[in-house]
Amino acid sequence: MAADPATIETLLRAALSPSHLHVHDDSAAHAGHAGAASGGGHYNVLIVSDRFAGHSRVTRHRMVYDALRDLFPSQIHALAVSAYTDQEYQSREA
Repeated sequence: MAADPATIETLLRAALSPSHLHVHDDSAAHAGHAGAASGGGHYNVLIVSDRFAGHSRVTRHRMVYDALRDLFPSQIHALAVSAYTDQEYQSREA
């Protein structure tokens, strides 16, 4: 059974206090994919948090994965993460 995007959002908000968060369920685009046979969904997360300051991209992804640990692999099969600090995110939009 795939995770509800609201559950993913709740867990990420509790762990990382993001100023901006968007969780997109891409599961429908992967229907029939062998890896999704377990029922786990495919998600894309955009998260902006100052807790990422001073951390590498790999560490930021680990922080996100750690917050969602209980959902792998039964509810989340694949997760794409874009993780920024507030300053990085604002610079990206300029």
